[in-house]
Amino acid sequence: MSIGVYQDMSDPTRTYLDFERPLAELEAKIEELETLSGGDAPDTADETARLRQKAAEQLAALYSKLDPWRKTLVARHPDRPHFRDYRAALIEDFEELCGDRRFSEDNAIVGGLGRFRGRAVVVMGHEKGHDTESRLKHNFGMARPEGYRKAIRLMDLAEKFGLPVLTFVDTAGAYPGLGAEERGQAEAIARSTERCLSLGTPLVSVITGEGGSGGAVALASANSVMMLEHSIYSVISPEGCASILWKDSTRAKDAAVAMKITAQDLIELKIVDHIIPEPIGGAHRHRDESMNNVGDAIERQLAHLDGLDAAALRQQRRERFLAIGRLEAEAG
Repeated sequence: MSIGVYQDMSDPTRTYLDFERPLAELEAKIEELETLSGGDAPDTADETARLRQKAAEQLAALYSKLDPWRKTLVARHPDRPHFRDYRAALIEDFEELCGDRRFSEDNAIVGGLGRFRGRAVVVMGHEKGHDTESRLKHNFGMARPEGYRKAIRLMDLAEKFGLPVLTFVDTAGAYPGLGAEERGQAEAIARSTERCLSLGTPLVSVITGEGGSGGAVALASANSVMMLEHSIYSVISPEGCASILWKDSTRAKDAAVAMKITAQDLIELKIVDHIIPEPIGGAHRHRDESMNNVGDAIERQLAHLDGLDAAALRQQRRERFLAIGRLEAEAG
């Protein structure tokens, strides 16, 4: 999947999206001035302050009018927090549970037991990795059947002990390889989706980056589905849609607009329940603040679901999904 990024050669740890090039140039000038002046020379302090103000205004302007394609690029940003980051920030005493007890371990979905703000939970999510080695290990967050069967096993455990389930969704989709298909990819996704819907404990899902196809739905058929402000959620990637509709993957931008994949579109369509705000510049620029916002949102949703018994939770979930796409009868 293209993410449209390039690195600042003066600082390889900083990654900019294509549409952020003017901002990158400004910040490079600021760094150059600070380097030449030693950081605090009075003859350059005013100029540095002026450029910083200009950069902040430009950043705010860019992120106030992101179109669906630019939101797609932000959702795929390699520095955006991934499951391992949310787990470290929000989950204490995490104990990872591995394997599906049938075939093998799948590293694209990571899950286990832990405590969320003092409360015992089962937590799982897609892990994309953060460098070449970890991305290959986690298969870029694209799970095979054993990943979804592991998710089912974890949900079974949650129901047995009456624990809420938290899921963090960030995947381009389920892995489409031959081996995955031979081991029943479609069946595994369907079973995981079914287990979400039949779960007798609260289930809260957050789309943290890319929510792609059945690979996302298999973990996100929840009582409450939330999206970060600049995340996306769709039945297929914009590139895949463009390849099917127009036989031209370069029309991905057109597909992103047509499919209505942004959080703002999806809350209007009642496909998701809440949008979690991101700081100006996106979650990749303000990781700690963004992850804390996610934690606060999850805590609120769990509080709303407290007190509902298993039957009520299943019924709420059922009604929530049946209502998607239902047309309201015209009055009179």
